[in-house]
Amino acid sequence: MSASALYIGIVAHRRLRPKAHKLRYRVFSLLLDLDELPGLKLRWLGVNRPGLLSFREADHGDGGPLRPWVAARLAEAGIVAAGPVRLLCYPRMLGYVFNPLTVYFCHHGDGRLAAIIYEVHNTHGERHAYVLPGGAGTVRHSCGKAFFVSPFMPMDCVYHFTINPPGETVSVGIVESDEEGTLLTASFAGERENLTDAALLRAVLAHPLMTLKVTLAIHWEAVRLLLKGLRVYRHTPKAL
Repeated sequence: MSASALYIGIVAHRRLRPKAHKLRYRVFSLLLDLDELPGLKLRWLGVNRPGLLSFREADHGDGGPLRPWVAARLAEAGIVAAGPVRLLCYPRMLGYVFNPLTVYFCHHGDGRLAAIIYEVHNTHGERHAYVLPGGAGTVRHSCGKAFFVSPFMPMDCVYHFTINPPGETVSVGIVESDEEGTLLTASFAGERENLTDAALLRAVLAHPLMTLKVTLAIHWEAVRLLLKGLRVYRHTPKAL
């Protein structure tokens, strides 16, 4: 059975301070095994080519092939992982995508989870990778915030991750906190479907223009937050 799959589920955000705010949307994500990409022959999913849905390596990493980029990030972190690399992300839909977060599950040769890479994208066209060790079962770890994401969130924060790696289900939970406690919680929880043309077409019909809606939702929620009087933090460009 292919390791690549489709996960259909819910994205939820909840802000606790300084004003309460929450959102909840139905979405679907792809789980793609990088070694399987050349062999994916699907009518509705193009790999490094146009399609109703498509995945382009250029949308991630440094814009080139992803295997070398992942290997370089792991080496920088002192992690050895010679096994499969599978990433969870939104596909392009009719040529458009914005991925707030792409999660890479990096394995040892024996299948154990060696590391997780969180690739965060912001609306300024920047992206940043947090590389953290894996583990067995539910994975929990924390790291300091090093990359500007939202104009409504300060930089002096810590991320706390709770991950249930892909199986019949997958879940990614993030708590963002400052010295006073939790500011924001965000999560995606989805159920697995085999990656087939029929499943992809059902997903498109059930979530029309999903990737455009992701971007529109980000801006709509920003308007709502402005109306609630939240402080706006200036963009801190990513260090080169």
